Amino acid sequence: MTTGGTAALVRRPDGSARATLLELLFDVVFVAALALVSTLVADRDSWSDAATVLLMLTAIWWTWSVTSTTTEFYDPQQRPIQAILMVAMVGSVAMAAALPMVSAGHAIVFALAYVITHVVRGVVLVSTLHRQRHRAAMARASRFLFWFVVSGVLWITGALTGTANWGLWTLAIATDLVSAALRYPTPWLGRVPIDQYARTTAHLGERYQQFVILALGDIILIPTLEVSRAGFDRLRVGGLLCAFATMLLLWQIYVLRAGELLEAKGDRPSRVAPYTHLVMLVGVVGTAAAFDLVVNRPDGTTPTRWLMLIIGGPVLFVLGRALFTVLLSSAVPWRRTAWQLLPLLVLPWAGGWPPVLVSAIAVLGLAGHALIPGGRRETVPGLSLRRPGD
Repeated sequence: MTTGGTAALVRRPDGSARATLLELLFDVVFVAALALVSTLVADRDSWSDAATVLLMLTAIWWTWSVTSTTTEFYDPQQRPIQAILMVAMVGSVAMAAALPMVSAGHAIVFALAYVITHVVRGVVLVSTLHRQRHRAAMARASRFLFWFVVSGVLWITGALTGTANWGLWTLAIATDLVSAALRYPTPWLGRVPIDQYARTTAHLGERYQQFVILALGDIILIPTLEVSRAGFDRLRVGGLLCAFATMLLLWQIYVLRAGELLEAKGDRPSRVAPYTHLVMLVGVVGTAAAFDLVVNRPDGTTPTRWLMLIIGGPVLFVLGRALFTVLLSSAVPWRRTAWQLLPLLVLPWAGGWPPVLVSAIAVLGLAGHALIPGGRRETVPGLSLRRPGD
């Protein structure tokens, strides 16, 4: 039920941790953009082209992350926050639609969609909080708005000619990521206080988990469509089964105590999660792009670029997940992550093998990670250490 716009905007600590239906719809819109990103990565012939797509993926992810942080700090049942979610959905659709055309003279569409989404959010928050005389929350929103205006100048300047200026856009996304890491230091306002990051509730953990699970579905989407069009060829079906197994194993690897880490006390979960999940997201996109290629042509030899996607995508996801664990608990899952050496060891010879076989070896590495017991150090709620027999 929507609450009137005059109610307090800042979320109460004892408020519901459940995601609203509008937040879930917001996730679906972004996952559709991810599906397009993975298709573009699969179609790119050079690494430089793929790098530009990944830069835009980072912008899409940052839009989701910052907007989800907004619904963590502010009440998503309030009309201003719902308006912010709707604007973010429109912006994500525009960014997704512009992705294939950024290099064809339509870079300004992507830049405007990104900048308007963030600036509108800041203006709505600052104006609403000013009316409610909530000075601390208004100062927080003002810091975010200041830095998105700064990066927005770079985004739009880099698109004025119609074709993206990748140097300026790299500087723009770096500004967004670094300013967040530094807690948005702003003239006359200073940085966002640490205690505002430490008030994270179970809601944010649920949001990240929901998004990752939806994103993993992209791994199976394109291969399924390819098989439905091309028929049940033996090797093609083998590639589809590998895609399905990879999706399930990455899900298992992610959910292992992920909720406990995200709900741990302190400021680290909310500050670390956007960056480590970005690494995992790039791994998901690379894996989805790999199976797009594998199911389309499962036999013959495997080009080097395909090898990097087939093996590198899951490895990158695992590294992002391990980094997430290390930064929050200082427990290094060596015995689990060591299984990723298996696909890496076959790289010198895998170029002469069929893509479906290389995919199967990558699946074996993930299976070892997910199914073989880990070391003695395991995290539990509160990030204490649990040892066998406890």
